[in-house]
Amino acid sequence: MRLQRIGAVALAFALVTLVPAPAAADPAGTLRDELDAVVTDGSPSAVLEFRDGRHVERLAGGVAELGRQRPAPVNGRFRIGSVTKTFSSTVALQLVGEGRISLDDSVERRLPGVVPNGRNITLRQLLNHTSGLYNYTDDVLVTPEQVVRDRYKRWTPQQLVALATSRDPLFPPGTAWSYSNTNYVLIGLVIEQVTGHPLQTEVDRRIIRPLGLRDTEVPRNSVRISGPHAHGYLQVNGEPVDITALNVSSSYAVGDIISTTRDLNTFYAALLGGRLLKPAQLTEMKTTAFDSGYGLGLSKVALPCGTEIWGHTGGIPGYLTFSFHQPETGRYLSLSATSYAMVPDVALFNVLTAAFCPSGTPGGTPDLLLDIA
Repeated sequence: MRLQRIGAVALAFALVTLVPAPAAADPAGTLRDELDAVVTDGSPSAVLEFRDGRHVERLAGGVAELGRQRPAPVNGRFRIGSVTKTFSSTVALQLVGEGRISLDDSVERRLPGVVPNGRNITLRQLLNHTSGLYNYTDDVLVTPEQVVRDRYKRWTPQQLVALATSRDPLFPPGTAWSYSNTNYVLIGLVIEQVTGHPLQTEVDRRIIRPLGLRDTEVPRNSVRISGPHAHGYLQVNGEPVDITALNVSSSYAVGDIISTTRDLNTFYAALLGGRLLKPAQLTEMKTTAFDSGYGLGLSKVALPCGTEIWGHTGGIPGYLTFSFHQPETGRYLSLSATSYAMVPDVALFNVLTAAFCPSGTPGGTPDLLLDIA
């Protein structure tokens, strides 16, 4: 099984063959051990919320800040990275359902003159990463040193698109699949062009406020995480550097949202339960491209036990997010970990298997591709 690359800004990629632990007999009962393993295996802190029908388990492990004994807050806020893409896609698909745009619209129609060959790239190809456009984050904030140096730099979406379009496309539109953050910058610009409002305004009025996501925000140009939160770090010259304060304008529409495990589970429960999109648009969202397992801002993962779950991962400097769900069984899991020196790949995967795989099912050996950024 392969969990496709679905993170945010490209800082580092790790392709690792994993051997997960055997599936747990009681998923909710083992999550404490699995979360503690995430901390033991390389994260200063980790928090999760697991919903199984009416049962809700909220757990935290590790410390909120290195060098201090204050525990990580179970209700802590964090940067969700590319889980933001599901929010951006939801807004775009709502506009489709309202008849204001079509998935078959060309980029040229909606953003004239912005993208070379834009007349042959559709909005659907942006949303499912089949546009062939170069991924601008392969050239932006690539190393920890660059992230620390430019942590307060402000980027405009237009600058990000210009970086991408200065590079040759990877392939003709619609002929292959390759994860590119450039696609979602363009989706954000399309949303603004169609609505006449900033993307943040549309996310707030269409998703955040209707669902009562009180701890979710699009930070605009603020560099702070307000409210309770664990600190995020990067390793620079062998030492941890606190990167909690960060201008995330380079992640516009791609990975800039701040949220909590509770709010993410609430969002995905509403989305996958049909409360945010019409049936036709939800079906489109869950239609995957090629063998990627990736739909329109939503990823399908088949666990070794045969269970399929839907959601997204996210990586942004200092924070790693998993948010995966199985609405037909009422199981929803969102997890945030802070990692800087070593990614706890096996431990993170074992949280998923503990939450969603029944007792006695085979383990397997998946390839897990994580974007950490």
